[in-house]
Amino acid sequence: MNLILLWQNNFTKHRELKERGVEGNCIIYVNFEFIEYEELCDYKKLNAHVKERVTDDKMYYLFFDEIQNVDRFEKVINSLRASLDNVSIFITGSNSKMLSEEISSVLSGRYVSFHIFPLCYKEYVALMDCEPKSEENFGDFMKWGGLPNRVQFTEKNNIKDYLHSVFDSIILRDVVGRLGLKDTALFNLLLQYIIDKTGREFSAKNVLDFLQREGRSVSTVTLYSYLDALCKALIIKKVYRYDIHGKAVLKTLNKFYMTDLGIAQIKNHNFAINKTFAIENVVYNELLVRGYDVYLGKTQKGEVDFIANKDGRTNYIQVAYLLADETVIEREFGAFSVIADNYPKYAISLDKVDFSKDGIIHRNMIDFLLSNEI
Repeated sequence: MNLILLWQNNFTKHRELKERGVEGNCIIYVNFEFIEYEELCDYKKLNAHVKERVTDDKMYYLFFDEIQNVDRFEKVINSLRASLDNVSIFITGSNSKMLSEEISSVLSGRYVSFHIFPLCYKEYVALMDCEPKSEENFGDFMKWGGLPNRVQFTEKNNIKDYLHSVFDSIILRDVVGRLGLKDTALFNLLLQYIIDKTGREFSAKNVLDFLQREGRSVSTVTLYSYLDALCKALIIKKVYRYDIHGKAVLKTLNKFYMTDLGIAQIKNHNFAINKTFAIENVVYNELLVRGYDVYLGKTQKGEVDFIANKDGRTNYIQVAYLLADETVIEREFGAFSVIADNYPKYAISLDKVDFSKDGIIHRNMIDFLLSNEI
């Protein structure tokens, strides 16, 4: 018996099983946002509904979308897992009701949790059915992010309205309320600061000074509780530094990156998001999608943008918007000079000319996003 937690709609997986030949009566699908399933929001009725459908020893697949709409949903899930050996259960739900630490406490025993990321660039161009290597399309992706429903809109104002609705209805209403944060103005102000400083070293003192200039005096404890809330809401991700020579993860001078740059766009009060840090953010998110553990690289003379680890393999990565001249090339490539090991070293930029040299592999940004390498 398996329990899978997914942060996406179950319909795709449901369809895949049918295509693989699983009998329709062995697939039980319930979306608790649909009014026809409203009665099943009673956990006892949901339990009875499933028990009536599982009639033999065949493998049954249970799909419950937006499970948080079922009061005490964990009771029926735990009961089904304990009483039925021939079921695999797939559940999805809102961030606000299914934060990871809450799930681990209410769903006893074995389960697997998957966080589903916004669209990567390859998925974006497939869904938009647009030219993959177009810098204009890449610019659109970098500006408005990869939340799937935003690709339904082409007008800027419609995209902004959609992104605002996601932020206001899901993040502010649900997540902030769930975490018991009473000061939404502080939440927004801190997010705006993080957006402006995306990809730069984080300093609590600098944040507190900024808040004080904005007329807000808060404690360090409050600051970190709101930062934690931003991370739990999956709006931002904290990236730790790794000392390459000391072989240790450092807990200070970390950075934050946005989970989706579309949210950064609508919450940014400056004229434009810094493209250098935005392109870093895209690479960071892409590495996560590909299953890498990602750190910032600290060296004896400076830092490397990213260290990406997977399956015992390490990659060092520098990211630049453009390698505009020899000075920029030397700066980006020179970051690797103090690293003595032989793991691959990459420089990624939007340049179409290949600047690879001295064993350092230069990749065009769009080619990198469309490939499966690194």
